Amino acid sequence: MSTLPELIRSRAAQEPAAPFVFFKDEEWTRGELDRASDAVAWQLIGSGIKPGERVAMLLPNCPEFVVYYFAILKAGAIAVPVNVWLKSPEIVYILQNSGAAGAVLGPAHHGMEADFLAQCPALAFSRKVALPSKDSLLALPAGDPAGLAAAAPRAADPATIIYTSGTTGFPKGAVLTHRNWLFDAEAFIAAAQLTAADRVLAFLPLFHVNSQCVALIGPLLVGGSMALMEKFAPKEFFECLSRRRCSVFSGVPSIYTVLLSLPEAERYDLSSLRFCICGAAPMPVDVFERFEAKFKAHILEGYGLSEGTCVASANPPPPGRRKIGSIGLPIPGVEMRIVDSEDRTVPDGAVGEIALRGESVMSGYWGNPAASAEALKGGWLHTGDLGTRDADGFFTIVGRKKEMLIRGGENIYPKEIEEALYTHEAVQEAAVIGLPDRRYGEEVAAFVVLKDGSSATPTALAAFLKDKLADYKIPKRFEFVVGFPKTATGKIQKLKLRDEYLASAGT
Repeated sequence: MSTLPELIRSRAAQEPAAPFVFFKDEEWTRGELDRASDAVAWQLIGSGIKPGERVAMLLPNCPEFVVYYFAILKAGAIAVPVNVWLKSPEIVYILQNSGAAGAVLGPAHHGMEADFLAQCPALAFSRKVALPSKDSLLALPAGDPAGLAAAAPRAADPATIIYTSGTTGFPKGAVLTHRNWLFDAEAFIAAAQLTAADRVLAFLPLFHVNSQCVALIGPLLVGGSMALMEKFAPKEFFECLSRRRCSVFSGVPSIYTVLLSLPEAERYDLSSLRFCICGAAPMPVDVFERFEAKFKAHILEGYGLSEGTCVASANPPPPGRRKIGSIGLPIPGVEMRIVDSEDRTVPDGAVGEIALRGESVMSGYWGNPAASAEALKGGWLHTGDLGTRDADGFFTIVGRKKEMLIRGGENIYPKEIEEALYTHEAVQEAAVIGLPDRRYGEEVAAFVVLKDGSSATPTALAAFLKDKLADYKIPKRFEFVVGFPKTATGKIQKLKLRDEYLASAGT
């Protein structure tokens, strides 16, 4: 198979009655998902959608997301999954930028339909989706199979446009082809040793590449299944994992930290859990080790980004050799190197920007040739992430290129300080940023969320770090906060944190 529509059709033909999506008390089989997406695809074509046009999806985590995702692709169109937590002006920007000809709206956005149609001239139609809608979707007429065959995409055609989180300006739309998706899902299956017996618990948003690759396309490709949650809800997590006998889940470091603090785990049978995946941000080593010890499941730590479809590197699963705290080795078919500002490969151990090349790399940013040329210069994707490579070929993230601090001429990488803070018994989460300083240019500041019932002072934390870090790396300012601004996948938005702090301080 070479496209995503071919994938769902082939899996449905093999075992049409095999359950694939478990959601609340619903179950959707492969055959039902294939049949419903065929019918919706025919409706989209009847609405005037043509191959290559864009259809935006504003749907929460639900089986209908899967139906419409494949329906859009079967119609030969390009799916544009949109972050459902964005505000109206942010959504309008994406609709306008992508030139979306259609929009699929979940209940939370039904009231915005008129605004979207008025502000987006290319938007020819919108479709309101009521949830749940299994019976109504399965009752739709199948339509003419010849019409879908005529619209069928090719491997090199764009399948999705994934908009970046926009933490450093307007979001850009990474164009991912059918080949990108299938290549990366196959690589993920190989790296994680995913099997047909695995059931992935999915709570990260389906509009993000992680869930699309790890929880949807990967399990469908290998013959597994997925249990879907609307969102991460700590008190519901263990119940769903236990009831659905899930063997895998993918989360970000902040979620692992939360799970470690919950006593509910003791009440459930979690023996089905085989391994967990951590991405999106570096995992503090202390959290990593405590989680594995408590839940008796190994963590597969890796690295990826929207522009690289999802997975770019991973630590080998047991019994393979791994290095906790690293992002592992490049997946087969992907090259990774560390480069300096002149795009030259730096020696092992030196810090530089991570650059990627391979079948998973996007074709470019939608409608933005200048940004595409900058990101893909020399045929390599320049990630904006700073890292190192060791003599064994393992890569480690040290921070974002735009997050690196320069204090009095010294380069400081926030991750190193955050790692040290996470080893303090009172620290739940930590984020280190640079604040303007007249003398040094930038000064190190640490924002800290304390565990419930714990206490700490700036003086105590500074003393705790004194034997772990050089003096110039120790934060000169500690701010205790109740939480952090985060992206939809749980990444701490450090630039937003910094801007909010400076605005509140009147700087």
